[in-house]
Amino acid sequence: MRVFTLLLTVAAMEAAAGDATVTGELKQWHKVTLTLDGPFVRERDNDPNPFTDYRLTVTFTHESGSRRYVVPGYFAADGDAANTSADAGNKWRAHLSPDKPGRWHYVVSFVKGKHVAITDAQGEAVKPLHGLEGSFTVAPTDKTGRDFRAKGRLQYVGKHYLRFAGSGEYFLKAGADAPETLLAYADFDGTEAHKKNAPLKTWAPHIRDWRAGDPTWKDGRGKGLIGALNYLAGKGCNAFSFLTYNAGGDGDNVWPFVERDDKLHYDCSKLDQWGIVFNHATARGLYLHFKLQENEMDDDRRGHEAKPGRVPESLDGGRLGPERKLYCRELIARFAHNLALNWNIGEENTQSPGEIRDMARYLHLTDPYKHHIVIHTFPNQQDKVYPPLLGERSHLTGASLQNGWSQAHQRVLKWVTESARAGKPWVVANDEQNPAELGVPPDPGYEGFDGKAVGNDGKAYTLHDIRKLCLWGALMAGGAGVEYYFGYKLPQNDLLCEDWRSRDKSWDYGRIALEFFTANKIPFWDMTSANTLVGNAENKNTRFCFAKPGELYLVYLPNGGTAELALSAANGKFTVKWFNPRIGGALQDGTVRSVIAGGTVSLGQPPCDPTEDWLVIAQK
Repeated sequence: MRVFTLLLTVAAMEAAAGDATVTGELKQWHKVTLTLDGPFVRERDNDPNPFTDYRLTVTFTHESGSRRYVVPGYFAADGDAANTSADAGNKWRAHLSPDKPGRWHYVVSFVKGKHVAITDAQGEAVKPLHGLEGSFTVAPTDKTGRDFRAKGRLQYVGKHYLRFAGSGEYFLKAGADAPETLLAYADFDGTEAHKKNAPLKTWAPHIRDWRAGDPTWKDGRGKGLIGALNYLAGKGCNAFSFLTYNAGGDGDNVWPFVERDDKLHYDCSKLDQWGIVFNHATARGLYLHFKLQENEMDDDRRGHEAKPGRVPESLDGGRLGPERKLYCRELIARFAHNLALNWNIGEENTQSPGEIRDMARYLHLTDPYKHHIVIHTFPNQQDKVYPPLLGERSHLTGASLQNGWSQAHQRVLKWVTESARAGKPWVVANDEQNPAELGVPPDPGYEGFDGKAVGNDGKAYTLHDIRKLCLWGALMAGGAGVEYYFGYKLPQNDLLCEDWRSRDKSWDYGRIALEFFTANKIPFWDMTSANTLVGNAENKNTRFCFAKPGELYLVYLPNGGTAELALSAANGKFTVKWFNPRIGGALQDGTVRSVIAGGTVSLGQPPCDPTEDWLVIAQK
């Protein structure tokens, strides 16, 4: 147990009370922190409990009146807990990521009362902080490149893709779903391993990727994980995922609390250290995929039929009670200022539709920035779980899919289509690849791996199959991208991975795909699956077409060869170019350089290697 002693006289506490400071880079999209000198408390206090019995909320309003954010605050111990490991103090905080330059005004609401943080109770004003007002001036952002602060907040805008509020760019992702135990890191305070097969990580293979000037905490801790994020960003990836709570799950080594089973007291120093990692990810252009719980501890309600008894690690038995409300509120208060993220209701979720709706609604109402909210469930449960949540029946805005790697196109297409039909297009990503024991295999030669993943059914596949039918299969179905899962049998698996270089080549393929859409200014947000135009009405894995009808057609050939494209409904001349999804680069000429619309046309042969996969671009 960490022990921290803070000597502070009553007179000193009273003298400090009421002070407020604004820190951070006061720039558009940057993290701005309001810190208050408030009541002195300890993490483990019960009367009052600093997490449930105080409610700090700060309303930030832009001088124009057109932007207003009601931001939940939190207890921050001594204000430097990431470095001091403090478990007590009088610092209380709220974070804003302002979306407009200019003058911002803030008003503090700070009240005290039993469970006031997770109820609508009025509470007793904490004086002199309650009603405190102030202002500060924000300059334009000075960031460029990958840094999300150059692009703005990533938002759900009623389409199948998220869009940056600053730059207006639409977002496609490629990154890591594994390891799910990313935060089971030995350099984080209060982090313990409860299973022999799931030890804490050091991220030692990535210490060499840490760079001078990068953040650390407590005299140099954190270099391994910070370096890992540098590596992933350096490979051109832009997303990664992690569980924030897995007590009772496969890893049983990640939780935000002071103790594994104490769900009403939060570990300030550990969460500040998580925050350093998340802030660095934002600066490196890495989307944060928060997986809020694991199947084993969401009450294991398989098929939505409650089993006898309750899983002790589940929050409120799966329902939206005080534990779950506080959990969501604390994560939002501490981390929602980050610009690109989603809240995932839970991995392989088995809560009831009502419980899912309640949790999604609470996240939506509590989060001042209205970040993207998704759900993940078992492959064979999707057709049962998703339909009652489509459209306006929930606050969900997307799905995180788990399916067999060769089913990515079909399953993404199904939920893109079904959600649009329900009147609220979902952002759909392929985030976990079955078979569960294998997932995305390592590169050939890594730790002696021969390159072939052989499932329990005896069927083999390679990373090239993943590129063809998972990566490009999802993108050509209108999917928002992929995250790669590593199974549990192969080297650097989902629980043990500390070396993302194990999938170095797969990250390259993801980067190549993302660069294709950006470099060639492909308006994917206005495109839809059109497989019937290439003779694939049954959406098989033979050839895919993704189109903006009458203007642009992408035809992906997983097995190489050629294809015919039905342009009966179009008119005019179309240029034909070829793209190599294995090495990237400039578009190339094939044997046919242009076609005239009005009927079915042949796209010809690729520039070389006709047995390999190719992407054909027919553009008016």
